[in-house]
Amino acid sequence: MTSHDVVGRVRRALKTKRVGHAGTLDPDATGVLVVAVGQATRLLPYLPLEPKVYLATVGFGTATDTEDASGQVTATADASGLTEEALRSVLPRFVGEIAQVPPMVSALHHNGQRLYDLARQGITVEREARTITIHALELVAPPSLGAGGAIRVTCGGGTYIRTLCKDIGEALGLPAHMATLVREAVGPYALADAIPLEEIDESKLLPMHEALGWPLLDVSDADAAELKLGRTIQLTPPFAKPEGVPEPCEGGGGENTCAALHNGQLLALLRYETGRWQPFKVFAG
Repeated sequence: MTSHDVVGRVRRALKTKRVGHAGTLDPDATGVLVVAVGQATRLLPYLPLEPKVYLATVGFGTATDTEDASGQVTATADASGLTEEALRSVLPRFVGEIAQVPPMVSALHHNGQRLYDLARQGITVEREARTITIHALELVAPPSLGAGGAIRVTCGGGTYIRTLCKDIGEALGLPAHMATLVREAVGPYALADAIPLEEIDESKLLPMHEALGWPLLDVSDADAAELKLGRTIQLTPPFAKPEGVPEPCEGGGGENTCAALHNGQLLALLRYETGRWQPFKVFAG
């Protein structure tokens, strides 16, 4: 199931066309996909979507043309001699800022065409290595008779886990591919808190301000009216900032940004400028 398929299912379940997602998940993968509904689609650029956490099974001894289990086998080798010690010894070289060549089967563009479209035509092109960040790489389960090993990857955006699996194999002198993949977290959104697709219901959706996770400012009816018109407001009584939020408000989408609440609902995103709060995204007319 593709990420677009998930969006379609949510649209049908909630009877709305206004659904979007952040961070495409491979069709054969499972786990967390951040989905926004209604006005929340306008929040997608501001959501905390990093780091991402993945649990992957590496298939040692077999390489494929897609670098995952869905592709055609391109190379095989006996991996029965692979030891836990050997695997652990190569993992540290993949932590930190590293160069990674994206796979042909990806949504990146080359001369105006998607790489996966070129791959379907049997065309392979040179791809430039890109700098990615892997914050942590943990061996969760050692290889069993060389058949596979499970790794947990905490990484920044733009990381291809199947390419990482292939590269780990190459570092060991073995063909390898990504056998399975589960995305365990996207930023603060964890698999344990995710809603199974078959259980999707409007009552289970996170309120927008909770999903955003920014410092909050409760505003009065008068200030809410000003914000709805795109006007700045001053933080004056009876509008007190929450305890622990510095002045000017720091955090959220960057320095000096906060979210305005009115009657418990997200009203606007604010930026503190020269003693006043300037709305730069308003969610109610």
